[in-house]
Amino acid sequence: MLTDDEIEQLKRRKLCFHCVGEAFLREEISTTGKKVKCSYCKRTARCYSIGDMAGRIEFVFDQHYTRTANEPNYMQSAILSDKESSYEWERAGEETVDAIMNAADIPGRAAQDIQSILEEQFSDFDSAAMGEETEFSSECHYKEKGTNDARLQAEWQEFERSLKTEARFFSRTGARLLASVFDGIDAMQTRDGRSMIVNAGPNTSLAAVYRARAFQSDDKLEVALTRPNKDLGSPPSVHASAGRMNARGISIFYGANDPDVALAEVRPPVGSQVAVARFEIIRPVRLLDLTALSDVSTHGSIFDPSLNDRLERTMFLRNLGQRITMPVMPDDEVFEYLPTQAIADFLATETATPVDGIIFPSVQVAGEALNVALFHTAARVEEVALPKGTEVTARLGWMEREGWEQDYTVIERVPPAIETPPPPPKGFAHIPMDFEAPWESPDPDGRPVTLKIDLESLRVHIVEAVKFKTVEYEVKRHRWEKREPDF
Repeated sequence: MLTDDEIEQLKRRKLCFHCVGEAFLREEISTTGKKVKCSYCKRTARCYSIGDMAGRIEFVFDQHYTRTANEPNYMQSAILSDKESSYEWERAGEETVDAIMNAADIPGRAAQDIQSILEEQFSDFDSAAMGEETEFSSECHYKEKGTNDARLQAEWQEFERSLKTEARFFSRTGARLLASVFDGIDAMQTRDGRSMIVNAGPNTSLAAVYRARAFQSDDKLEVALTRPNKDLGSPPSVHASAGRMNARGISIFYGANDPDVALAEVRPPVGSQVAVARFEIIRPVRLLDLTALSDVSTHGSIFDPSLNDRLERTMFLRNLGQRITMPVMPDDEVFEYLPTQAIADFLATETATPVDGIIFPSVQVAGEALNVALFHTAARVEEVALPKGTEVTARLGWMEREGWEQDYTVIERVPPAIETPPPPPKGFAHIPMDFEAPWESPDPDGRPVTLKIDLESLRVHIVEAVKFKTVEYEVKRHRWEKREPDF
């Protein structure tokens, strides 16, 4: 054991940035270290003291390393006791000095000095008397540990419980949690370099979406066909029912990347008629891609104090993407949709990373089927341009001798064209009167137009049957004779 004076001498030794191979730590020392003579390479350069380095190593090992077991576990001991087994137990990880040296990429002598300082710091009389191993003793072995998102998972469970049983609105705790999870997500990427944020709209791979609506009434379908921008677009707030990404009364636009997916998502009953149309996204929008969450990746130096929180957040986001998009049974929708509705509200109004909607996998169609939810501010559909005074009617078919003939037709009856009045004679100036001045009422909506219905794409599907894809399991049944136990 070293004396206190010897430990203090070690702490005063200097390590320069030239002797450090770990990029983050090397840059930190070269920027903030003091210019003195290095105790190891003898160059005059910016340095940290070995005492400071020991503090950094202690923090890094607490965050990213675990001390391995110094004896076999029960299973390993059982294998070792088997005379026919050739298994040989070897302690996992690296010895303390090697682990320190490789973590910071520093000379062995510097790693040895740091280990000596930390061993003295963590040793105690009782452990030494009992021969117990303490942190950073020379016999210890260390290995890097995996990321644990237990803290965020516990906070999320409490957030869900609070939403369902205590407070739906104005939760500062919930807002802080959502901010810690989603703020700055536009800077994150997947392992293959994909961004969490997808650009949609003109000249992008997602320039249009499909939307469906099921009808059980011919009268309602006829009305919808005459004004599909209204009745197939996002509903008025008074008619907006609660969904996965919206609370009741908050109108958003649910679409899909394929017409069959859009049809499946409305879960139409047999016998209903489903209108499906294509909607062009006519302005650029930014969408959070939940499908990328499962592959989100974080890189960095273990000497970066923020890395552990970022790794924890990354693991949590991977799990969160699955929780957000998991199927919810109809009986449970009222409560189980609350967390996803809160997420959508936060992303639409509060996040520091503004987005216009969310991309998420379809729970009704397997494969690469995607749903798109455009938030209220990006859910406005352009009015269909019709001459003033146009009358629009629709029919679903007519009765033939053989029976009803389906024929979905929309008729636009436009007023006759008005001839343009001739210009006034030369020499006569036309002075408009006050009552001729054009006047336009302010836009009562105020939202920018994001979507435009493609009238040529409108189709009606009559649901004749529904096919389910299932996984079948046998139900086993056993009969046991009841017997009283011997004891």
